[in-house]
Order: sequence, then C-alpha cells, then structure tokens
Amino acid sequence: MATTDELLDILMKDYKKPEDLIGENGLLKQLTKRLLERAMQAEMTDHLGYDKHSPSGNNSGNSRNGASKKTITGEFGNLDISVPRDRNSTFEPVIIPKGETRFTGFDDKIISMYSLGMTTRDIQRHLEEIYGVDVSPGLISQVTDAISEEVTLWRNRPLDEVYPIVYLDAVRIKVRHDSKVINKAVYLAIGVNIHGIKEVLGMWTAENEGAKFWLQVVTELKNRGVKEIFIACVDGLKGFPEAIESVFPQTQVQLCIVHMVRHSLNYVSWKQRKEVAADLKTIYQAPTVDMAAANLETFADKWDASHPSIAKSWRNNWERIIPLFSYPPEIRKAIYTTNAIESLNMSLRKVTKNRGHFPNDDAMFKLLYLALRNIAKKWTMPIRDWKSALNQFSILFEDRMPVL
Repeated sequence: MATTDELLDILMKDYKKPEDLIGENGLLKQLTKRLLERAMQAEMTDHLGYDKHSPSGNNSGNSRNGASKKTITGEFGNLDISVPRDRNSTFEPVIIPKGETRFTGFDDKIISMYSLGMTTRDIQRHLEEIYGVDVSPGLISQVTDAISEEVTLWRNRPLDEVYPIVYLDAVRIKVRHDSKVINKAVYLAIGVNIHGIKEVLGMWTAENEGAKFWLQVVTELKNRGVKEIFIACVDGLKGFPEAIESVFPQTQVQLCIVHMVRHSLNYVSWKQRKEVAADLKTIYQAPTVDMAAANLETFADKWDASHPSIAKSWRNNWERIIPLFSYPPEIRKAIYTTNAIESLNMSLRKVTKNRGHFPNDDAMFKLLYLALRNIAKKWTMPIRDWKSALNQFSILFEDRMPVL
C-alpha cells in the first residue's frame, strides 16, 4: 500500500499553478467530491449490511437504487455530488444529511462574518469574491436567524449567587420602532465573579435609559439566581442607586468617578480643563475620606467664583462617591470607574457602525450577542490584583462570601 507522501506525489505530479489545486476545477474540489461520495457509499453499505454486488444482499428486503444529484455549498464553492439511494428510501446520510445544502463549517463562517459587523450584502459579496459562491441574502438571514434561540437561552440562563463587583451602564443603538428609527437604550451588566473573571450578565432594551427600567433589570438578576452584589458601579443617573438598593439592600453603590469628572469638565473652557482636572484628582485620589472632603473645600474656594456648579455637584453626590475610600487600593482600582463596561460599549459601537439601523430588536440582539461572545473569549484572566482584592472582600464581607 502506498504511503501518504507517495499518494501526494502522484496527485501533485501535474501541479503547476495555484488554480490546479484550489481553482474551480482544482484538485481539492475534486478530492472533496470523491471523498464525500465514497463516504456516503460506505454509509450505504453499513445501512444495508452488505457490500455492493454481494450475494448476501439477495432477498434481503432492501437494496441499492442508483443515486440522486445534489448541489452543496462550502469553502470550495458549489459542488455537485451523487447521493446513493435505497429502494425502501430509508437511507439517510450522516456526512451530508437530508435537506442539508451547506457543508459543515460554512454556516460558522457566515456567522463569524456577521458577528464582526458585516452586513448581509457585505457577506454575500465576500463569499462571492473569496469562494466563488453565490449565496442569497435570504440564505444568510436564515443562517444568522438560527442564533435567535441561542440568544434567548443566554439571556435567561441561571447566574452565580455572588458577584463581588457589578458594572451597569447603557449604550445607544438605532432601531426601527413603530415605523420610525429611534435611539434605543441597550442596558448591559458586567459582573466580576468570585474568580475575578468578567462576565456579561445580560442585556435589555428600552426606549429611554431610566431608573424605573433599571429596577426591572436588577430584579431580573435576582430572579436568575444572584443573591449578593458587594459593590455596584454606576453612572450618575438619578434614581439609579435607589433602584439597586431596593432589590439588593446590602449592596454599596459607587458612582463612576470618571463620569463625575467628565460631567464637571463640561462646565470648563478648554484652557482651564487641565488645571481643573488636576484639582479634582486631589479629591478622588485622596488617601482618606476626610482628606477628600478637605480637598473638595479647597477646590470650592478656588473655583466656586467662576464655576459654582462643579463643587455643588460633588457635594450633592458625596454619599455615592465616598464608598471607595473604605477600600484598599486593590479594590479602589476596580470600582472607581465603569471603564470596563464603557470599553465594552465602544467595542459594540464598532460592530454596529456599518449599519444605519436595525429592523427590529431581535436583529439587534442577535448581532450584539455574537459580538459579546467574541469579546468574552478574551476574558480568560482575572482582573488586575484580584487575589489581593478577594482577600480584602473575605474580610470586609466575611458573612456574605461563599465558601471557595
């Protein structure tokens, strides 16, 4: 019997250019056709229980009955193959199942391109250019629609009982609603689990971001199994902290310092921004809450005359700003900003920017889910200094920590 290398030498002896191998009538396509047909013939033999032309098939009650033609689509383009038949019509190939017209892995490529933000038309052109396959937009939609059930299961999956840190925020997405395109708020929650790994807990949508809807979000988190959230990091939306505390009364709510600084700088001219930002830093980077309060008064003495709204805003939100001063640096770094979820939002905007708008919520959730799934593949390591932070959590929330 010839070795693999000897067989390759025979097959490649007439090879002169790439088209001989991967072209429309190249070797790879012809080999694929032969291998598939041979495999189905082997399946037929197994189904009938005897080899072709074997006397043992006489009076067996079933036999081969020629073949039917079938066109399948794959990376090799369109391929015409012969599918064997039996007289009783009971044979069902495994390698190319009945009703299947796309080769294994082809749907995955469509879904992969879709998850990167490519539109249906973009995918159609790409498949035509790369594989020479003419795939209709309807087929692409059919393939991606198969994700919808997976999205529903993901959005309703059970969650862990304890998430030491949860970040909550919303991103705006254009969606058609009641015959007009609107900016819908897509609510997102990222939890840091007990092992320090980030996890998207869910996504929800409403026409406007508001505390009333956030109440529904945190209620759903509880209904899906979450019993403890130590710290919830949020932006400055009015009523947001109260919505969280009504469902998780022991949770400490930390306002995002970056949001506070950004809001403060909205009142400042470009020439003064650097100086004001540096003075604000003395407040939130103070070693203790007393020092932070003293630095806030110093800030007010300097800037109230020209920018009275800034210090007033910090005083009004002081009770939601100061929780971070109760924690060591390892935990402060993780909770002083919602950058973790804002970075996620930025990635989602990159994926959705090629689309003017989504036709409905299902189409939007489908793409966002696939994009989130891609992003989550990179979340394999704990957040920075997690072991030190976990030790601190074990001391601060001893009665609420799960047994590891």
